[in-house]
Amino acid sequence: MVHVWIDVNLRQLLENNVKGCNTMADIKLTIDGKVVEVPAGSTVLDAAKKLDIHIPTLCHLDLHDTKMVNKAASCRICVVEVEGRNNLAPSCATPVTEGMVVTTNSPRVLNARKVVLELMVSDHPKDCLICEQSGNCSLQYVSKKLGMREVRFEGKESTYKPDKSKSIVRDMDKCIMCRRCETMCNDVQSVGALSGINRGFDAVVSTAFEVDLSESVCTYCGQCVAVCPVGALTEAEQTNDIISALANPEKTVIIQTAPAVRAALGEEFGLEPGTLVTGKMVAALRELGFDYVFDTDFAADLTIMEESAELIDRLTRFLDGDKDVALPILTSCCPAWVNFFEGQFQDLLDIPSSAKSPQQMFGAIAKTYYAEKINVPRENLVVASVMPCLAKKYEADREELNQDVDMVISTRELAKLIKQANIDFNSLEDEEYDQPLGESTGAGVIFGTTGGVIEAATRTAYEKLTGESLEKVDFHELRGFEGVRAATVPVGDFDLNIGIAHGLGNARELLEEIRDGNPRNFHAIEIMACPGGCIGGGGQPYHGGDAEILKKRQAAIYTEDERKTIRKSHENPAIIELYENYLGEPMSPKAIELLHTAYEPKDRV
Repeated sequence: MVHVWIDVNLRQLLENNVKGCNTMADIKLTIDGKVVEVPAGSTVLDAAKKLDIHIPTLCHLDLHDTKMVNKAASCRICVVEVEGRNNLAPSCATPVTEGMVVTTNSPRVLNARKVVLELMVSDHPKDCLICEQSGNCSLQYVSKKLGMREVRFEGKESTYKPDKSKSIVRDMDKCIMCRRCETMCNDVQSVGALSGINRGFDAVVSTAFEVDLSESVCTYCGQCVAVCPVGALTEAEQTNDIISALANPEKTVIIQTAPAVRAALGEEFGLEPGTLVTGKMVAALRELGFDYVFDTDFAADLTIMEESAELIDRLTRFLDGDKDVALPILTSCCPAWVNFFEGQFQDLLDIPSSAKSPQQMFGAIAKTYYAEKINVPRENLVVASVMPCLAKKYEADREELNQDVDMVISTRELAKLIKQANIDFNSLEDEEYDQPLGESTGAGVIFGTTGGVIEAATRTAYEKLTGESLEKVDFHELRGFEGVRAATVPVGDFDLNIGIAHGLGNARELLEEIRDGNPRNFHAIEIMACPGGCIGGGGQPYHGGDAEILKKRQAAIYTEDERKTIRKSHENPAIIELYENYLGEPMSPKAIELLHTAYEPKDRV
């Protein structure tokens, strides 16, 4: 395997140019005989894109609207000739200069790319037919683009121990040392689970001391999977478990679908990003053979009942003079975020809401209330989930959550099942969810995007605190795509200060503020681990770093909210019936037993 790192001086020059790009004039250069002007601080690759000149890349990744900029320049597939320079230059990390003359297609360049690619492929497994990433593999794409038909180099291939957690599978034999996962884990998510270790032929991206992910500080957010260009990082598949359950005549199999799935699933079938496919998804799940198809939005409404009751209780005690009350309250719907604070902010474990996530609340209600309703023993009821999130697989396996959810598949896995069953997804007629666990409000659906959970909670908390009807349910001040946001919402005579963060690196910023004394006086904070929230989850269709795709998914979520007749969780008739006939009231002993949990320090390396 070829491992080449960007020269330190070149990196510094690039960073200096980027810092000064706001004050420096545009740069004019020539690429393949064409003149182009680009802002100072741009790279040769940026300039080539402006001219629609294709330069192949593997390690390069620049995700706008996040901190994800991979500058490793390690693959060397994107090399070009620069006039006056003896060596070939990586276009992704070479800053433009005035009058620069670049050639991207000379025989020297084409031969160098070919040799680098051959060396890379020579140390790569040849199991493309059964590789999880086949069809979405950048190495596969570049090999085809460069016309590779043979590998001239043979010899020893590097091998590493396999690592399969409940959420993520690491097959480092396929790692091409692009360092994307490392950049995502460290620079964007600030988790610090992955880094380059060893040297030469043994070099690989791994955990500290090469322990398994389950023993590391990994949160299972899955963002490393989302940016891996090959099959080195994939989700832990559970589609075969689903098929086995559906084929078992002794089992009643029900499935829940998370709010963000409906805004992204259509992309797997050629539909435009942001196309809502709720009805088609329900129809497809019925064709697959599920006995009942339900909506996690129902459980999102249930979560709001419990979480808003907890918020109101803490706020009331705080306003009554209790200075020891744990504020700000932190949302607890995101399992990757829960893993993050259990591992890295153990001194703040009393602050997050004790409410389980919607997935787990659904499982708890399904295995008790609903199992009794349909007269099916718990052991014969299989609860499956379709989630945009890989951490949900880990969450379902947490011992304290009682195996209420039996198996979890991602949005990508659901698309795979639908295709495997030869279902013509785009021609399906829309169908409705089953009842009562399919009844939901607009507040439930906006759980799928950053700012949605706290907006849903505010809709209910406002009416419970003031006793007044909330006519304007759209809290636009809580929406947006900035990594960290703050807003003040008047609730009667009280100003509710709210913080919002998406991405664990941004979450760290808010948590460190709390450690420093909560200078912005937040009363409640919503945190989601992934960019954009669940719409950008690690199990969603690959979006290639295009933030516009995430924004279209976000817009679809708000569109579904607007279409709902009922838009406040506490007005959901199925939720009202559940409390009247089974739970009693929010935070009742029964509700706490089924719908709440506790957090424990997780000491990992």
